[in-house]
Amino acid sequence: MDGGKIVSAGGRIEAPGAEVIDASGLVVAPGFIDMHVHLREPGQAYKETIITGARAAARGGFTAVCAMPNTSPVNDSPEVTAWIREASAQADVRVFPIAALTRGQKGVEPVDFDALLEAGAAAFSDDGRCIQDEDLMRRVLEAARARGALVIDHCEDRALFGNGVVNDGPVARRLNLPGIPAAAEDVIVARDIALAGRTGGRVHLAHLSTKGSVELVGEAKRRGLPVTAEVTPHHLLLTEDDVEAGGPNFKMNPPLRSAADAAALAAAVRDGIIDVFATDHAPHAVAEKAAGLRDAPFGIVGLETAIPLLLDRLVGRGVISLLRFAAMGSLRPAEILRWPDKGRLAPGAAADVTILDLERTVTVDAARFASLGRNTPFDGWTLRGAPVMTIVGGRTVFSEMPC
Repeated sequence: MDGGKIVSAGGRIEAPGAEVIDASGLVVAPGFIDMHVHLREPGQAYKETIITGARAAARGGFTAVCAMPNTSPVNDSPEVTAWIREASAQADVRVFPIAALTRGQKGVEPVDFDALLEAGAAAFSDDGRCIQDEDLMRRVLEAARARGALVIDHCEDRALFGNGVVNDGPVARRLNLPGIPAAAEDVIVARDIALAGRTGGRVHLAHLSTKGSVELVGEAKRRGLPVTAEVTPHHLLLTEDDVEAGGPNFKMNPPLRSAADAAALAAAVRDGIIDVFATDHAPHAVAEKAAGLRDAPFGIVGLETAIPLLLDRLVGRGVISLLRFAAMGSLRPAEILRWPDKGRLAPGAAADVTILDLERTVTVDAARFASLGRNTPFDGWTLRGAPVMTIVGGRTVFSEMPC
C-alpha cells in the first residue's frame, strides 16, 4: 500500500521496509461498504454523531458508509452536503452523503441535482418519506438518469401503511396494534420497477422485507431492468414472532415480517436476486425506545453486529458461500455506487481492507458499542466469525487481531 492505494496484490509480494501484518488463517477481503446508515448529524447528535457512527462502522468491519439525508436540516442543499463531508474529515471510515430527492423530503419539489452532485452527494433518496406522487417519481428518475445518478427508495405506500406499528399479522392482532401490510411495500416496489423500465433511471430498493417484493425484483432482473436491492440482517434473521417477546428494540420500518417472508429473503440472497447487505443503522436514545411498542421510534443499530450475524447465520450454515458474502458486502455496493476504486483488492484500488476471523466467537454486548445507540435486538447473541482488522486508505482504524 502506498498513498492510500494498493500497489501490488498477490501471493508473494516483496516490499522491503513495509509494515507486515500476519493474517495467517484469516480472510483478507476488500473493505466492506454499507449503503444505508443514519448518522444523525446535523441536528440529532444526542443519538449519534458522524464520528461515533464511523467508529462503530470501523469496529464492525466497514470501511465506507453512506449517510441518509433525514437529518435536521435535511440534506437537500449543497451547504448541508458540504457540511457532512467536512465533518467526516476526521472520521475513522469514509462517509458519503446521500442527498434528498425532494426539498425537505416533502415529496413536492425536486432538489437541485447538479448542485448536490458537485457538492459530493453519492446518491439520492427521500428514505423514510417515500415519494407518493408517481409523476414526480418519474421526473426525478429521469433527472437522475441524465446525470448517471442512483436513486435509493424506501418503498412505502403511506395510505396502506397508515398508522401501522408492526407487521399486519397474528402478532399485531394479539397485541392490538395497527398492522403494516406487505402490500404497502409491494405496490411501491412494483411502481418503481415500472418507472425504471420507462425512464432507464437506476433504482436501488432499500431494505426489502416481503416475499412479494423479492418476486418482483427477480422478474425485473430477468427483464434486464436497472434495478438493484438490499436486505438487512434483521429482516433475514428475525420475524414478527420475535416482536411479541422482544419489545421496542424489535420495532423497525419496514417491520419484521412472517417466517415465510424471511425465508423468501434468504432464498433471494442465495439466488443472487438481492445484491447487497445493508444495516439501516438507526440509533435512538434509550429513553425514546423505552416508550413502548406503540410510541417508540422505528429503527435499530446494526453497524457493529451485521458482519458477525451474517458470517454465523448465513456463511457458517451454508446458506451462501464466503465469496458471495464478500461480494455482497464490498464488490456489489461499489459497482452499484459506481466506485471503480473500491470493492476489490487490486493495484490502483483504494487500500480499504477488512480482515475476518471465521473462528472467532463474539457475544453481542450493547453496553460496549462504539455507537451511541444501544437499540439492538441481538444483545446477548453469541456468534462465530467477526472482523478483526479494518484498514482505510492504508491506515488501520480498528484492530483486534489474534495474538
